[in-house]
Amino acid sequence: MVKQNGVPTLDQIRKKTKSRLKRPKVGDWIIVAMMLFLIAACLLPLLSVIAQSLSSPSAIMRREVVFWPVDFHLDAYRDVILADTRFMRSLGWTAILTAVFTVAALFMTVLCSYPLTYDKLKGRKVLTVFILFTMLFQAGTIPMFVLFRDLGLLNSPLVLILPGVISVFWVIVMRKFFMGIPSTLREAAEIDGAGPLRALLRIYLPLSTPVLATAALMYAVGRWNGFTDALMFMNRAPEFHPIQLLLYNILQNFVGVDTTLDPGLAQAPGRIETVTSAAIVVATVPILLVYPWLQRYFVTGVTLGAVKG
Repeated sequence: MVKQNGVPTLDQIRKKTKSRLKRPKVGDWIIVAMMLFLIAACLLPLLSVIAQSLSSPSAIMRREVVFWPVDFHLDAYRDVILADTRFMRSLGWTAILTAVFTVAALFMTVLCSYPLTYDKLKGRKVLTVFILFTMLFQAGTIPMFVLFRDLGLLNSPLVLILPGVISVFWVIVMRKFFMGIPSTLREAAEIDGAGPLRALLRIYLPLSTPVLATAALMYAVGRWNGFTDALMFMNRAPEFHPIQLLLYNILQNFVGVDTTLDPGLAQAPGRIETVTSAAIVVATVPILLVYPWLQRYFVTGVTLGAVKG
């Protein structure tokens, strides 16, 4: 086939495209190997825990369980979900805590980052320096404990929300994202009589869905996986312990459930491992289900927020 009226044929386009394609280099194979290693390092421990939760205690004691269940059964999940009221109560409380914390964190992060985009804001550079200072230097655990005690936050659910409600990192990312939005849109809205708040609600927030979804995901994951604050500041309020602190106590004390279960549980060889593994799986699944809903915003939000401005 030859050119017709100066237009290349389909075969010529295919040959030209193939000639441009480069063969994989050694560096490409090294990157692929590293990614496969990281995937295996993250996936294999999870598969091992799932296999232990679905295996019999005797199989675990014989060390036959690696990445596939042996003597499949669901008794451990029955013990965790149905028999242990403490575990399910803590799981529900953690879900409520995570939702409230994420909404409050997004609200405060937007309120902190949006005013810093105005050039006319007096003291903007000084405020930015103070915000960055808090990210580089922190008081420490003991001063925080004294502060929370004086404020009456110890053993209160608010101690799990207020201290971490703003992340300086996400304030910077969101500020960069807001500054990347053309200022002409805001100026046009101001000409039409819109104030700063209306411009935020009508222009900035609708255009910031990727970075907002990404920040929400990171805030939610951080709160769901956090337990050190509850461990240090909520010793006298076990009813408000998040699920991760309960799992921490389970692993530390090697006690998977409370006394409502079979009294012979502690003496059953391998039984505690199955119940502990089932508890870890049940506590991990809810936050994993959030990722598919926000995955399409994740890379876009981080990338745009980091390079624009």
